[in-house]
Amino acid sequence: MVKRKFILTSPCLLPKNDPRYLKWRESLKKRPPPWCKGKNKYTDLSVKKISDTFKRKKIDNFSNWRINARKIGLIPSSYPSLKKDLNFAFLFGLVLGDGHIDKFPRTEKITIALGTDKPKLIDFTTLIVEKVFSKKPAVKKTSYANMVRVSFYQKYISKRLKVPSGNRGKIRIKIPSWIRTNRKYLLACLRGLYEAEGSLSIHLPTYTYNFAFSNKNTSLLKFVSKSLIDLGFHPEVRSYAIRLRKKEEVKYFGNLIRFRKYGAGWCNGCTRPSGGRDRGSNPCPAARV
Repeated sequence: MVKRKFILTSPCLLPKNDPRYLKWRESLKKRPPPWCKGKNKYTDLSVKKISDTFKRKKIDNFSNWRINARKIGLIPSSYPSLKKDLNFAFLFGLVLGDGHIDKFPRTEKITIALGTDKPKLIDFTTLIVEKVFSKKPAVKKTSYANMVRVSFYQKYISKRLKVPSGNRGKIRIKIPSWIRTNRKYLLACLRGLYEAEGSLSIHLPTYTYNFAFSNKNTSLLKFVSKSLIDLGFHPEVRSYAIRLRKKEEVKYFGNLIRFRKYGAGWCNGCTRPSGGRDRGSNPCPAARV
């Protein structure tokens, strides 16, 4: 009697049209899900134990995956400096106002919290983030408040954006010189700050105008105050706010930075509102910068 030799072949190595492969694929649907599905180290002790063991033994189980992902371009192999332009300047101001950067062992996360009552600002912010970082952010509405979070993960966000990670409430904020010394970049930055923390109130019966920037960081308030003065305005300084109260200044500054306008253009520069001149015989305040 001739003995036959049987060679065991892994189903995944069979041709895709092989009946044995098709049968194996169907059998996978009937298998129960893995025990760790939907669990992480924060919600399950067993997964946390595995994570701690890998960390203690310095085992990087994603090392080979990252190497291959970089080769095929799935993840970037380097993170160059961001382009210094109007998009960067606007996002810099917006993140200082409504943004937060979390730091993790192998990456960072930026989150910009915006109200659901400003859908155009949400769309505009998503577009700017994608232009600056070349990555489309996730947009998710929170269940506990009328708020949308625009966020994404990437390495060296804080270093490249020049915005400190963590709580910035009491630290000294440093504004890059290329923003402070260039008029168009300064206006774009101010627009980002005011879109995040600005409020415009006009009460016609009492002829009350109030264009305020509110924040608890004293260095940021000083920067906004000095910038407005340099642009020719007369801001009122409060403990946690910088205000413009004159009717002409409120209207002009809102038009200058295109506050809550997300159509074409970044700012109006030195273009004067209708009438050609502000404050009687005085020229446009921004023209003196």
